Amino acid sequence: MQQKPFYYSLRSALLLAVLAIIAFESVNASWTWSQEEDAQSIDAADIQAIMNDQGEPGTEAVAPARSRIDLLSLIASGGKFMIPIGLMSLLVVTLAVERLVSLRQNKVLPKRLAEELEDLTEPIHKFNPAIAYEACLNNPSPAARVFGAMMLRTGQPLAEIERTAADTVQREADRYSSTIRWLNLAAAATPLMGLLGTVWGMIVAFHESTTLTADRSRSEQLSEGIYTALVTTLAGLIVAIPAAILAQYLENRVIKLFHQIEQLAFDLAPGLARFTGRQRMDVDGSMHAMEGGITAVANGAPLGNTVDPPSPPPAPPPRTSATSQQARGAKTE
Repeated sequence: MQQKPFYYSLRSALLLAVLAIIAFESVNASWTWSQEEDAQSIDAADIQAIMNDQGEPGTEAVAPARSRIDLLSLIASGGKFMIPIGLMSLLVVTLAVERLVSLRQNKVLPKRLAEELEDLTEPIHKFNPAIAYEACLNNPSPAARVFGAMMLRTGQPLAEIERTAADTVQREADRYSSTIRWLNLAAAATPLMGLLGTVWGMIVAFHESTTLTADRSRSEQLSEGIYTALVTTLAGLIVAIPAAILAQYLENRVIKLFHQIEQLAFDLAPGLARFTGRQRMDVDGSMHAMEGGITAVANGAPLGNTVDPPSPPPAPPPRTSATSQQARGAKTE
């Protein structure tokens, strides 16, 4: 799991947001101070005019309407940096749905296949690899590929069969985890995209604040620019947080499913030990005797346990009369 890039990008985004708020508050404080100085310069005539205006009958003070944040306008205010973030959100949704469908229990380890193999292991010393291989062919799945690779190693040492099972499980798990890595990439890269948009927006906001017109204050200009700039960071975090959660969940599910497959494979391995050095299996599922082993057994036939008796040693050659005379002469001497 690669969680550090997401953690660092999230921390950088929060730090930048804090710095933006501090900058906004400092500018706002300076603007308020300048307004207070202007208020002190108001003379008594202006104050009397204001009081007269408020005292006129039929006039009521109208409270300013509270503005609401519109989602569509908020997204539009993010600018062109919202385009890659939007594409990344579509990628996250597509990959998450595809992996959730592919990692169902019946897709990875079919219940029917598991039940058939468990029935063949009762008892384990009567396990028939030919029937198990046929069950794997009838239930295509990652689990069937693991068990089928084991059955094709029938006749080899038990350690070799277990190593084949472990390698096949690892290969299938890597194939299913390759798509999840894209979710990890989205969880790490999307906050950085939002942070890039925020930095660019703040640069533009401070640049425009240097060329203000007479009817706009610096604090108003900066608040609008920072408000717009922080939209991309918010969008990046909205996409990245679900992506990180989904990636963690899917990785844990892959580990759980393939751990079940590996456990069942190691339970089947002892049933192949009695065939070591005696019988082997072809790709079509038929069993044949190995050299020096027992008689070949047809596919689906009962497997014998007897070994052909060894051939008797050759008889010594008969002695001829000349050979007998030579032997008697040697004894006389």
